Amino acid sequence: MITRIFLFLVASLFLNSCVSRRKIAYLQGEGKLKINMVTNNLKIKPDDVLTIRVSTAEQDAALPFNLTKTVGQPGVSGNVELETYLVSNDGTINFPIVGKVHVVGYTNIELAEKIKQKISDYVKDAIVNVRVLNFKISVLGEVKNPGTFTVEDDHISLPQALGLAGDMTIYGKRKKVLVVRQEKGMQTRNYVDITDPDIAESPYYNLQQNDIIYVEPVGAKRQSASGLSTASGYISLVSVIISAVVLLSNN
Repeated sequence: MITRIFLFLVASLFLNSCVSRRKIAYLQGEGKLKINMVTNNLKIKPDDVLTIRVSTAEQDAALPFNLTKTVGQPGVSGNVELETYLVSNDGTINFPIVGKVHVVGYTNIELAEKIKQKISDYVKDAIVNVRVLNFKISVLGEVKNPGTFTVEDDHISLPQALGLAGDMTIYGKRKKVLVVRQEKGMQTRNYVDITDPDIAESPYYNLQQNDIIYVEPVGAKRQSASGLSTASGYISLVSVIISAVVLLSNN
């Protein structure tokens, strides 16, 4: 009798603990999956920090455009790095010789081409490389390794950001992933369904500077804070029930 009760309880706990694939799988419905290949989506914004490197066959001609700074403690030799450019509120930077350049709204590739044209009277066949140094995102909530991450590339998608954070836990709400974004001085919030095969069409699929991704816990995880959803809780419950059955059978 006791053995049957024990097996029944173990089977019930096992069935309750099973998680449907549809609740945890990303990009469901492979037959209609759409993924847009993005090579560059980051638009430069006010307060961005840029580095701009100009290269040419005659490096002496490029020197005036490659301002440098020494990084280190006073009195101690340090590393020489490219000077950075802070994008002003009016969307411009002051670039050597050519003066003010409007940069907001450009990708780094577009801005590199614009600067190349502006310096063409001084440097022939220049190669211009622009980098956004403050491309950071924060991933919070039900992920394995929450935190703020610096993005070395010029683009990152929402699934890639979740990958940086070690992926969602099984308690993460996959149909409502919150993306918080600053646009034109306003904070916008939008939920993204990570299981949707058409997710790449969302304007929040490709992330921007300082985006915050928050993965909410499912209801089961919130309820677990008050009790018995952990393995130890279930084991304790089984032990109590078995003990009660034994006591009742001896009476």
